[in-house]
Amino acid sequence: MPTFKQTSSRAEAAAKIAANPAAFKVCEGCDSIIGSATAICPNCHSFRFDATAAQVIRQARLLGSREQTSVTANDLS
Repeated sequence: MPTFKQTSSRAEAAAKIAANPAAFKVCEGCDSIIGSATAICPNCHSFRFDATAAQVIRQARLLGSREQTSVTANDLS
């Protein structure tokens, strides 16, 4: 069960992403949000992305409103 701090931190990160969608893109392989300069998704190694502002904002709001369900590289270290 996520703590309030974890949920709050995800919401804060999502708000920062939604405020500057041009700096991010959504991976079409795993739906992660990554920096716009990234060439290959660090989570699933996909190279297909949706960089439209509407999709970045939509995905940020979705991910910021719920607990983390995916495994990231940080989880494995």
